[in-house]
Amino acid sequence: VDKVKQVAKSAADVFSRVPCLPPKGGSKAMGTLPHVASKLVAGQPVVIVAFGSSSTAGFGASSPEFNYPNRLAAQLHRHYPTADITVVNAGVGGEDAPEMMKRLQTQVIDVHPDLVIWQVGTNAVLRNLDPGDTAKLVEDGISRIQAAGGTDIVLVDPQYSPAVNQRKESAGKMIKLLGNVAELRHVGIFPRFEVMRDWHENQSIPVESFVIADGLHMNDWGYACFAQLLGDDIIRSVGQIKLGVNAPADVRTYRPM
Repeated sequence: VDKVKQVAKSAADVFSRVPCLPPKGGSKAMGTLPHVASKLVAGQPVVIVAFGSSSTAGFGASSPEFNYPNRLAAQLHRHYPTADITVVNAGVGGEDAPEMMKRLQTQVIDVHPDLVIWQVGTNAVLRNLDPGDTAKLVEDGISRIQAAGGTDIVLVDPQYSPAVNQRKESAGKMIKLLGNVAELRHVGIFPRFEVMRDWHENQSIPVESFVIADGLHMNDWGYACFAQLLGDDIIRSVGQIKLGVNAPADVRTYRPM
């Protein structure tokens, strides 16, 4: 109990100056999470794999506690205090789809996760890789995860930051293609680029308030708010299933962010 209280306090502290608010207006699709929901309802352990590059590993955070997978784990533990939930951080800095595919089997599929959160595409944009090639690899990876069965999947697109915005055309293509892949493979997508852009353009938060000096990676507040909003979406999606809104896995649920 004391540990939960301490984690809750640290989560509140980082938002003491700037609150973490969801974007207003618009709608986004994040598919329901039937595998996670069924496990939680049955009281069975839930394993989540956060798969990605440096923003999954937590580069820019002041300590591991502040990376997004640990923030997400803390939030889910607060919301489901009796559940056995494990969030595995499988982020490796500098990678994108070509490198991630080499470890997809051992670090994702062989873990038999109930949910995979796959953050991908940023380094491909920075390295001037063809967004179409990245999308094909991601689609292949999703197919392999789905073939193994029993796993919900959510894609996370690139971050809104100065380094990414310098390659606006490529970033735009990447975001659109990842959205197309999510729709084609009937998986969820968390629109990180739109969410972060909303912080700056609509909530008037200076970019340096959520991105570190390298112009690319998030700071403690950025990771915490990203994790909070992602966690809210997961909790909401699970709630839909638990309340009997049992949408088939191949139907995406549209709702306000």
